[in-house]
Amino acid sequence: MAYYYPEPSHTFSEYLLVPGYSSPDCIPSNVSLKTPLVKYRKGQEECPISINIPLVSAIMQSVSGEKLAVALAKEGGISFIYGSQTIESEAAMVARVKGTKAGFVNSDSNLTPDMTLADVLAIKEETGHNTMAVTADGSPNGKLLGIVSSRDYRVSRMDLSTRVSEFMTPLEKLITAEEGTSLKVANDIIWDHKLNSLPIVDKNGNLKSFVFRKDYDQHKEQPLELLDTQKRYMVGAGVNTRDYEDRIPALLAAGADVLCIDSSEGYSCWQAQTLKWVREKYGDTVKIGAGNVVDGEGFRFLAEAGADFVKIGIGGGSICITREQKGIGRGQASAVIDVAKARDEYFKETGIYVPICSDGGIVYDYHMTLALAMGSDFIMLGRYFARFDESPTNLVMVNGSYMKEYWGEGSNRARNWQRYDMGGNKKLAFEEGVDSYVPYAGSLKDNVNLSLSKVRHTMCNCGALTIEELQQKAKMTLVSATSIVEGGYHDVLLHQHDTKK
Repeated sequence: MAYYYPEPSHTFSEYLLVPGYSSPDCIPSNVSLKTPLVKYRKGQEECPISINIPLVSAIMQSVSGEKLAVALAKEGGISFIYGSQTIESEAAMVARVKGTKAGFVNSDSNLTPDMTLADVLAIKEETGHNTMAVTADGSPNGKLLGIVSSRDYRVSRMDLSTRVSEFMTPLEKLITAEEGTSLKVANDIIWDHKLNSLPIVDKNGNLKSFVFRKDYDQHKEQPLELLDTQKRYMVGAGVNTRDYEDRIPALLAAGADVLCIDSSEGYSCWQAQTLKWVREKYGDTVKIGAGNVVDGEGFRFLAEAGADFVKIGIGGGSICITREQKGIGRGQASAVIDVAKARDEYFKETGIYVPICSDGGIVYDYHMTLALAMGSDFIMLGRYFARFDESPTNLVMVNGSYMKEYWGEGSNRARNWQRYDMGGNKKLAFEEGVDSYVPYAGSLKDNVNLSLSKVRHTMCNCGALTIEELQQKAKMTLVSATSIVEGGYHDVLLHQHDTKK
């Protein structure tokens, strides 16, 4: 007969942390959120890749584009560029992220000399950028002819049809620096010449990037940014179990630091075959995660198959309807607890620590802390990041409120059949995700800092200064339906502020 789990599966909202003793050193500024991303021999060696905050972005069209990848790396996390696109376009995205050195900004607002002031204003309205490169072909890396900044024109005194060539600051009046100039030297040039921006050009006069004065202080305020040995931002990429023999080499050539098999259900021969191919071709030099699973058995299968980390979660995403459609899955809290136990048992047996990632089920910021306390080494988020300026989707007005578009990989819009592949026809048989909107929330930086501030404060309440210490010291209690109601405001009438004053 079928196996029945002895307890119902639980979600994060059904748990609370019970405070522990906080020592004088237990203050949020002392908390480290650094965490391992890939497997290693814990206690014997350093983890090959660690991230400075325990947040990674989901492998989704509506979440992980190149702009968000750079923004998240600046805060210390890592993005996994979505794989539901052509090999060429995904590799190009990875290459553009890797082409962005810390402090060096790729030019994504560009003009040709024949464009007009009207074009400048339209680009400014769309991107918010005041400084735009003028190149021969209007491309980000074309031959630099000049720049246009807000001090080069005055809308009230100029005709909108005025050509860019008539009011731009031409190349001969610009101070530039050669490709290969260090960030320190570039900043020195900016300060010595009182510049707002410094174009970096190659020996042929082609634009490579900009260094901005305003970024200097911001760069100093980003001590956690995730960089490789060449000061480039680190980035991950999603792969599938169909075209991996072509996709993986292309992504590695583009500079991807880590890969992850993107699948709704990872306990399969297809993932084992993909991992086997990677290990036979690259050994342990290529880092690749796998998933998703919801129990210890699934974890053990992927760990033994060679996964560098294992993702947990089926049906818990805000746009996922797998449980409704197929009746499979497990409450995210129960899944994380079970897999964390298997992870620890595997480590005791082998000496190899395989990090686990909670993917889905995060509704409130405190769920992040619960996921970490239950054993997750890091957390993958979709809806959370989709709300931000840096996500690749459109900002739209819905019923008087600003929203961002957000759709699942199993939706008709994404049609990512590879993610739900069961070895059959190359098509999406039925939807396992929805097409939706999420409330616009502003910049990634501000929101991530706020969320992680809550995590750090809660960790201090539990007497923990590291994620590992939190997992050792955490005390958790299941909560009843009545106590969940008690947790919010109740038995009061909220004061309505007069917004007309």
